Amino acid sequence: MQSVQKVLMVVAVLGAGAGVGSALFALVTPGELQKQEMLKEMPEQDPRRRDEGKRNQQLVMATLQEAAATQENVAWRKNWLVGGGGRSA
Repeated sequence: MQSVQKVLMVVAVLGAGAGVGSALFALVTPGELQKQEMLKEMPEQDPRRRDEGKRNQQLVMATLQEAAATQENVAWRKNWLVGGGGRSA
C-alpha cells in the first residue's frame, strides 16, 4: 500500500509541475500580432541589410571559385578583394 501511495504522490507532483510549466509557457509565448511586429523589426527585413548579405555571399562565392581554379592558397591573402598577393601553396 505504501508503494501505491508513493507512486500516486510522484504522479501528482509531476502532473502539477507539467501543469505549471504549460501555464507559464502559454503566458510567455507571444501572440500572433506580437510575432508579426517582431518579424517586421528583424534585421533581415531591411533591404540594405539584405543587399549587404547578397554582396558578401557573392564575394565568398567568387573567392571559392578562384580558389578552385588556382593553386594559390587564397586563405593567406590580406585583402580578399584583390587577386594574388598571398603566399604560395
